Amino acid sequence: MRVRFFSTAVFLAALLFGLPSLAASRCDVNVPTERVDLAQVSLAYQSIGRASDPALLLVMGLGGQLIHWPDEVVVALCEQGFRVIRYDNRDVGLSTWRQAPANANLTFEVLRYKLGLPVAAPYTLTDMADDALGLMNALHVEQFHVLGASMGGMIAQHLAAMAPQRIESLTLIMTSSGAEGLPAPNAALVQLLSRRSAPNREVALEQQADLLAALGSPQVTDDRQALLHQAAVAYDRAFNPDGVKRQIMAILAEPSRVALLNQLRVPTLVVHGTADPLLPVMHGIHLAAHIQGSQLKLIPGLAHRFQEAFKAPLLAAVLPYLRTHREDTSHWAQIDPVQAPNLL
Repeated sequence: MRVRFFSTAVFLAALLFGLPSLAASRCDVNVPTERVDLAQVSLAYQSIGRASDPALLLVMGLGGQLIHWPDEVVVALCEQGFRVIRYDNRDVGLSTWRQAPANANLTFEVLRYKLGLPVAAPYTLTDMADDALGLMNALHVEQFHVLGASMGGMIAQHLAAMAPQRIESLTLIMTSSGAEGLPAPNAALVQLLSRRSAPNREVALEQQADLLAALGSPQVTDDRQALLHQAAVAYDRAFNPDGVKRQIMAILAEPSRVALLNQLRVPTLVVHGTADPLLPVMHGIHLAAHIQGSQLKLIPGLAHRFQEAFKAPLLAAVLPYLRTHREDTSHWAQIDPVQAPNLL
């Protein structure tokens, strides 16, 4: 009897005290980066959490790699009971880099954009949304949540329009509807964004640190060495400035998404910062106004980066929303795909 009691006590103690380590193991961000080959591209991705948990797809912004989703944010999302899937968009990171056609010239296309002329791009944001859908198909994930940031939020809008029956919730951070007449980005920031060529690693890191500083909040003083370190980690993993140029062309070629947004019936949360220098706060307000039933949360001082000071406010805005919609599938039967020909 004593032996049986001792064995039971040991088992219970191991179970109870082992729970934190089990949770940490389940949400380990150091899982291997895997690859899925689609018809047009090969995408690098990570899957963090149990395959049986509700899936949450993270879609990164312009030039961003999957490592630009802060690990602590990914862990916090996973610990809410999600299987978090983050990936490199085409033309960045370890995903396929596409060569541009000989006549693809960013400077020329920017000029056409400023003159109000059509912009030609090697691919579109719709193509990039199709990449994301292809990834989830390859992983055999039928329904999932989507969280997109900046350009990733634009891609996420198309994804929700393409496959609304599969999207359980949509979270759009620091992004835009692409409508005409919205406030323009800070001019100095645009100049920094256009610097996409560097003769060597040192210059490339300095340029990226300058850009990161400009995308940050005026309420926060950045540590220059920390910015350089962040730039170095990304550079050493993958450096493809031509790919970023092609992504910029995809954004410039994009028409207003207002007609698409007006037809969306997917549960949506819009989160935007009041100090965003790239997409000023009216972009977020306008975006939420055109998605029926959406929620809008404005974060004072947040700019266009996942800065340390704003990770807690961002999670406080996003986590309760995701918890609410994690198991709610009642909206699926009421949703039809948005018809692309009806878009402006």
